Order: sequence, then C-alpha cells, then structure tokens
Amino acid sequence: MSDSAARDRDVAETESAFAHPEVAPDRSAAYGDHPDQVVDFYAPRDGRTGAPLVVLLHGGAWRAPYDRAHVSPLADFLARRGFAVASVEYRRGGDDIPQQRDGAESTRASGSDPVAGRWPETFDDVAAAMDAMPVLAARELPGADVRRIVVTGHSAGGHLALWAAARHVLPEGSPWRLPAPPPLRGVVALAPIADFKVAAELGVCGGAVTQLLGGKADFEDRAAQADPGVLLPTGIATAIVQGVEDIVVPQAVSEAYVDAAARSGEMVGLTLLGGVGHFPLIDPAADACAVVAEEITQLAW
Repeated sequence: MSDSAARDRDVAETESAFAHPEVAPDRSAAYGDHPDQVVDFYAPRDGRTGAPLVVLLHGGAWRAPYDRAHVSPLADFLARRGFAVASVEYRRGGDDIPQQRDGAESTRASGSDPVAGRWPETFDDVAAAMDAMPVLAARELPGADVRRIVVTGHSAGGHLALWAAARHVLPEGSPWRLPAPPPLRGVVALAPIADFKVAAELGVCGGAVTQLLGGKADFEDRAAQADPGVLLPTGIATAIVQGVEDIVVPQAVSEAYVDAAARSGEMVGLTLLGGVGHFPLIDPAADACAVVAEEITQLAW
C-alpha cells in the first residue's frame, strides 16, 4: 500500500471509530482525590451475574486531550457481549507540564501536541486503580466476578495493560512493584506501545515514549520500570491484536515485544489482522472489534 493510501485508510478508520456517541456508564467511582482518578463501570447488558470483569485502559499517546470518553462505545460493546467493564481514567500529559530538555532539544513533540504522560503520576494512577479494582468493582458492580479479571488497552493503553500485568517483575525498590503476580486471568493488548526501544526508534506518536519518560536523559533508568519489553517474563497469559496496516503503532512494535517474550521463555499470542489499521480495534462497527472480544472471551471464561 502506498503512503498516501495508508494515510487515507487511517483517516477513514479514525473517523469511523470516533463517530460513535459517548456511552454513559452505569456507575462511576473515584480511586483517588484527583479528578482524573476515576473509573466508569458498565454492567453486562444481559443482566447476568458472575460476569468476568474487563478492565479497559484507553489510549491517546498518554496525552490529556484523549480521555476515556472515546472508548466508551467499546466498553458498551463489551458489556453487550456479557462482560462487566471498568474503564479507567488516569493522569496524562498536557500543556501544564514543564518542558524538560536534553541540551537544546525539548521533549515536547513538534507542532502543537501536548506532552505525553506524567512521570510518575501516570504510573501511580494505573497502579492505584488496579489495586483498588477488586473492592471498587465488587461495590459498584456486585454481579461482576472479580476473581476473573482481564485487562485490555489500546495503543498507549495497551502499554499500560501490559505494564499492569508486569508489576511483580519491576526492579527492586520500584514504588509500583508487587510482591506477587497480580490476580489476572490475562491481558489482551490492542496495537500496544509494547517495546519502548523500537517505538522510540520509529518515532511512534511524535516521540511520545521519550516524553513519557521525561526526556532522553532519564530514558534508560525510567524504561527499566516502564517498558513492557524488558519486564518479562510475567507468567500471565498475554495476547496482542495488531492491524497489519497500522501506521500509528506499526506491527514491528508488537513483534519486538513478542520476540522479547520468547527470549525470556514466554509465549505471547499475536493475532495479525490484514487490511486493518490502528482504530478498528476499538470501533464497534468494525469486524476487528469482534476479534478483540473473542480474544478476551478466550481468557476470561
């Protein structure tokens, strides 16, 4: 596919994914004092009890303009498939973040994009939300089975999903380290920013990975605590769904993670969808979204 055709496909897929109206949650609950420390809960639409809980982490390059609203149609889609869903908000980067510099080079992306992520707040929030999830979900969605949790996320949210499942292999002394594996059935990461080295080399999302880690000066030290590609093996069932035509987070990023997992002795499932770019994975109108639901089903039930 030519570059212009790929860009045209991406534009059309983006418009389709963002054309759905926002779906209001059934309940919301705070897991902290900051306005972004909130979880939206969606009950299974068929009223079933004992439904597995899907924890959903949205993407958007860890940047403030992109919040959980854009994945609310996906949350509703999964609820209509019989899942209980918890859609997590977390602190992201914005124009209020001081620009860190490496020499004369700003960590901010070119153009008007806000900074990607907040260090350490983005990770503080995901860790806190995951730790609070069993209690919050049991209270807000009493029909959910919190013993069967699958974490999923798209793009930057896919990174956070993989990271949330790897906290027990964080370096000693990390504030987010768990003493044992988290009680998850598995992870389904959708076009995740899964390997920071490859993503940075490819300039994914306008250098968002480097911005997330606070710039080049801190990249290596902070990547040891944040890069799923080095936090292996996890011992937790993991599957990746990736569009072959994705020009936002290219296939090479997912493949690098799968290869790293294999070198660590762990098998990660990789489902490649031909003719699919970045956003159909979260678009309820796209066939790719049904593939995502099936991957979650295989781990949850």
